[in-house]
Amino acid sequence: MARKSFIAGNWKMHKTIAESKALAQAIKEAQNKNNADIMVAPVFTSLNAVAEVLKGSNVIVSAQDCFYEEKGAFTSQIAPNQVKDAGATCVILGHSERRSLFGDTNEILNKKVKAVLAQGLRVVYCVGETLQERESEKTISVIQQQIEGGLKGFTTQDLKDLVIAYEPVWAIGTGKTATPEQAQEVHKAIRNILEQKFDKDFAQQVRILYGGSVKTDNVDAIMAKEDVDGVLVGGQSLVAEQFIRIINYNK
Repeated sequence: MARKSFIAGNWKMHKTIAESKALAQAIKEAQNKNNADIMVAPVFTSLNAVAEVLKGSNVIVSAQDCFYEEKGAFTSQIAPNQVKDAGATCVILGHSERRSLFGDTNEILNKKVKAVLAQGLRVVYCVGETLQERESEKTISVIQQQIEGGLKGFTTQDLKDLVIAYEPVWAIGTGKTATPEQAQEVHKAIRNILEQKFDKDFAQQVRILYGGSVKTDNVDAIMAKEDVDGVLVGGQSLVAEQFIRIINYNK
């Protein structure tokens, strides 16, 4: 089954509003030779400004996270409807930094997925194992728990626009990268988990991205793998020339 490629940039805690607008403008004007879906996830303070720059383009604007309540006494938190109001159409949930630094459990993420879908927003749901879990050969069981817990109670119709990002925690910001073969192995396992939990058609249509030190010099080999449908890029999404090269990966 041919799945449209999906190239996403997670800007994390980088860029002022002016810098974010300039980067968004460069991406908007860039060639997209693979006709990929392109997504950028700026910081909350730049979300509306970036959405304004990208209005009318095909570039998807995403928040990096949100809370699961609509309103209330939740100091520092951002609600899904506020993300939507700022101009985003997507939310990244379950990034390993959210899980490890801020205590996002599978149960919390399940509430967030529900709240985000209720606003008609798309979810990029992140899964991945630590180095200790990989060395203990727990990679697949950990990812299965993350999928089972975070996507509990939803139908394939609820999740029709779902994108999953596989991010080996040991390869984020470390310079280490899973080999294309390692990425393919886990992506294929994720499809098997989705088939068991939902059905084969759903498993075949969901796009699965690889994230973890994706660079201009490894993207071609990663994207050549059958079950890798795109990439979630960190550091190199912050430099227009590098991200544009990744968008225009060689098939």
